[in-house]
Amino acid sequence: MQHEERRIQLIGVSRGNQFSPNHINNDAAILLKTAEKLGKKGCEVKLFSETEFVQRRIQAEFIFNMARDHATIPYLKELEKTGSLVINSGQGIENCIRQPMTEILMHYGIPHPKSYIIPTDQGFTLDLFPCWIKRGDSHAMVKEDVVYVECREEANIVLADFRNRGIPRAVVNEHLVGDLVKFYGVKNTDFFYSFYPTEQSHSKYGLEAINGKARGFPFSLDKLKNYANRAAEVLQVPVYGGDCVVGPTGEIRIIDFNDWPSFAPCCEEASTEIAGYIYNCIIAKQNSH
Repeated sequence: MQHEERRIQLIGVSRGNQFSPNHINNDAAILLKTAEKLGKKGCEVKLFSETEFVQRRIQAEFIFNMARDHATIPYLKELEKTGSLVINSGQGIENCIRQPMTEILMHYGIPHPKSYIIPTDQGFTLDLFPCWIKRGDSHAMVKEDVVYVECREEANIVLADFRNRGIPRAVVNEHLVGDLVKFYGVKNTDFFYSFYPTEQSHSKYGLEAINGKARGFPFSLDKLKNYANRAAEVLQVPVYGGDCVVGPTGEIRIIDFNDWPSFAPCCEEASTEIAGYIYNCIIAKQNSH
């Protein structure tokens, strides 16, 4: 019988702990749950850490991953060139690094705060207070990578710190007044989950406190979903999450976008949808041969 063919073999790559600040267990949970759900669909899944994956030059036709290390991304891209299906792709992960993410969102006109990319080896000349200064060359790994400032003196202290840590460029976002809303989604599915992080004590660094308690400004969930799906498309990350600010009149602006976040408040449902998405991509690839 044709259905007795060998099980689909695929590998999962976990996220290095340094890229999971205060979310190590949550990040591990979503990957494990996804692997479990793929197992139930008849797949055989092997999991590797980022380090092991790269050092052992692990290869597979089908790979799902939460990788973020600078050594892992080029290796994923290399495997894709030789025909591997990789979710999220190396390019997509790279696109979510702060500077390219900002440039791509602005280029495609996705609602976003007023933003600038500046070198860290010069004084802060923008007149944009209060604002956020964020490292441009990576995802945030420590609290000092995303800083809220209210004056030029504070801004120059942040730039000096970035410079000392070898960070060449910073992204500066205007501070938006409004409700902070987090969201999660999976491409080609109906799954979309949003919530107020201040109400669920869901935080990496406690920075959500700056926007304060959510006031519940009314907004269109469909509009948020459309913006998020469009961002996921241009950034090339089918498994995604992010943050937006909803203003008093309901306008929505995306302030951050992440490749494969923790999905902590909705892990069970999200893992089912992610596994389904991965499985469908595998079947589509096999059928195209």
